[in-house]
Amino acid sequence: MRIFKTKDFNKWAKKQTITDDSLINAVIEIEKGLVDANYGGYLYKKRIPVFDRGKSSGIRTLIAIRVKDKAFFLYGFAKNQRSNINNNEEQVYKFLGKKLLSYSEHEIVKHVQSGALIELEGNYGK
Repeated sequence: MRIFKTKDFNKWAKKQTITDDSLINAVIEIEKGLVDANYGGYLYKKRIPVFDRGKSSGIRTLIAIRVKDKAFFLYGFAKNQRSNINNNEEQVYKFLGKKLLSYSEHEIVKHVQSGALIELEGNYGK
């Protein structure tokens, strides 16, 4: 399994002090069937704990994932800032997720080199 963050998600995650280990753990939980919302089209919402606050008051992430293949963290938000995404945003993230999941190895390398995608270090099963 290879795990990536988009450039925008990475910038947001740094401000929130979210560790790559937390993101990897979120993907592991999704693979075990522990999801907060399945939007269909390989798009999931997953809560991630921040420091000692726990998951319920932590942050929410949108992840495009094809189990045992690739995962892309697309968007994140704090629970106290908004409760969920709207229907238009859902459609946009489904489209983006499907596009990223369809990338060939060559396209992934190109986007990682350009900085548009950041691959998490220490991915399991790599």
